[in-house]
Amino acid sequence: MLQPGTAFTDSEAELTKIQELMYELRVSEIMTRPVISVSPSASMREAKDLMRSRRISGLPVVDAEQLCGIVSVEDVIRWLELSPIEATVAQWMTPRVLTVRSNEPAVQAMNKFRTYHVGRLPVVDHEGRLAGIVTPGDIIDRVLRVLDALYRESEPRQRNERPAIDDLVSERTTVTLRYTVAPKDFEGTGLAATRIKRILEGLRVEPQIVRRAGIAVYEAEMNLTIHATKGGRVVAHVDPDLLEIEASDDGPGVADVEQAMTPGFSTAPDWIREMGFGAGMGLNNIQSCADRFSIRSEPGSGTTLRIAFDLLGKRAATPLA
Repeated sequence: MLQPGTAFTDSEAELTKIQELMYELRVSEIMTRPVISVSPSASMREAKDLMRSRRISGLPVVDAEQLCGIVSVEDVIRWLELSPIEATVAQWMTPRVLTVRSNEPAVQAMNKFRTYHVGRLPVVDHEGRLAGIVTPGDIIDRVLRVLDALYRESEPRQRNERPAIDDLVSERTTVTLRYTVAPKDFEGTGLAATRIKRILEGLRVEPQIVRRAGIAVYEAEMNLTIHATKGGRVVAHVDPDLLEIEASDDGPGVADVEQAMTPGFSTAPDWIREMGFGAGMGLNNIQSCADRFSIRSEPGSGTTLRIAFDLLGKRAATPLA
């Protein structure tokens, strides 16, 4: 299983379909629902009995459809040890809850599990309403189910896309795709990666190349989402032999490119890290996945990444000029 927040080495760049899905699938596709929850006015005894009967270790606390806390087995134990009298859930719950948005990629949920060592993540919609819950076990199970569904759906999708791809191959033309990445729009991140992958699949590019390209473009989008003050642009040039990506912005730029390429180094603010983003591995993952890679940046003048993939499978270590 892919461990978000760690860098790929060249020897680890052979990506599995499951790893690819972790970047592509949204939490809404893998979460469990409906959710067993409890109200803040319920008694701790009720919460304890509910956890025992349902064989679960924690309950989201919901008031008027809004997530307001979480009560766990640990909270029940503390209550029994310190004050075994009748008490409400509101008195013992944890009010600050680490959550994941339903529209976030599954890889971000895994990143939060890895960073914060929690056993479950409540899933909320854009209005803060409880939409589901996800655990590491749920992700593994759901990803395998979606993997099976994707294989069964792949042939009809390829047939639908084939005429445009045939034109591309026969005319030896280059298709140019342009995407705008909005700042701090984490729910929208990944659109360019998904659409570029569909084009490559239609071209019947080797799956390993498609996976590497998808992850590299996703990481480039995430960098723009996190760091570019005004967002940025992703431009892809696709022909039957070559994929070239340019991700650029006119943001604050990078003061020390060499330092920025150091695994784990990140200038993301604390609130971004608390959301599970900005682990400082994006540029390393891009470089490891790409056939050729370059970065140009100056403080105050923005940053431009150039990424290339040889679609015929001939990997090279040379940088882009």
